[in-house]
Amino acid sequence: MTAVTCELCPRACVIPEGAAGDCRVRVNLGGKLRATTYGRPSAVHIDPMEKKPLYHFHPGSRIFSLGTAGCNLHCLNCQNWQLSQRGGDEVEQTYRAEPAEVVAAAKGEGCRSIAYTYSDPVVFYEYVEDTATLARAAGLTNVFVTAAYINREPLRRICRVLDAAHGDLKGFDDGFYRRVSGATLKPVLDALVTFREEGVWLEVINLVIPTLNDDLAMIRRMARWMVAELGADTPLHFSRFSPQYRMRNLPPTPVETLVRARAEALDAGLRYVYIGNVRGDTGSSTVCPRDGTLLIGRSGFTITANHLTADGRCPTCNDKIPGVWQ
Repeated sequence: MTAVTCELCPRACVIPEGAAGDCRVRVNLGGKLRATTYGRPSAVHIDPMEKKPLYHFHPGSRIFSLGTAGCNLHCLNCQNWQLSQRGGDEVEQTYRAEPAEVVAAAKGEGCRSIAYTYSDPVVFYEYVEDTATLARAAGLTNVFVTAAYINREPLRRICRVLDAAHGDLKGFDDGFYRRVSGATLKPVLDALVTFREEGVWLEVINLVIPTLNDDLAMIRRMARWMVAELGADTPLHFSRFSPQYRMRNLPPTPVETLVRARAEALDAGLRYVYIGNVRGDTGSSTVCPRDGTLLIGRSGFTITANHLTADGRCPTCNDKIPGVWQ
């Protein structure tokens, strides 16, 4: 019996014949790794782009979203744990959808993009690659919603067919990653830099959890790292934590904490910083960093105003606003 080492993510699982890796879905069959969830999504929805969340990429458009079972992280606060913390045979609801069928369904629903999301597309890598390749040929764009725990070589390969990525930076502390997600920080930072180097439009999200990663000094360090390594125009979304899964002992994030985090990130030099999972328009709208003109107004996942010019400029100062607007 031949064991196989999985080179997809930093875990480098050594998988015996017939067994699965840490993600539960990548199985050694006859000395070759196979994702048992290929063509078997367990979650399929049509979402607003703002739900990903992506605020500088085709705003207001609908995006065809799918995900399979399995994940290579084990976050104590996972909101999709019924999907991510199970293997493909442990999920009750599974669809059959080959890559060409996904693309046809997306086009049939009038979507201009496909999102690989809900669990983590890293673990259904081949399914993403094949679907995204067909989607690109059909004129659709591809969005990778990920915790970015992936090795650089496979990431560079998948970037060839990606247009945008939502990268989850869970905290700016390796100890936090180990305790809360069972992972490490550096590979995530490397992956975010790789997205930038490969020309994939990137937005970063940070779920602010009370007492665990809400230290303002740490948030400032994270924002400064983003300015230095990803660029000041990279959007950062601070999201409100709600108690769930194995972290029901903590309260929801106070809105005041999110407001202070946003102020710290702006002061550190980031130009586009947002607040999510909060009702109304509390730091969710896009304004021109030069003159304060309201560019895109948002309430929840709904766009309430869009004053950008057709080519993505501020109507007041004519500055080009970074993003993919066409």
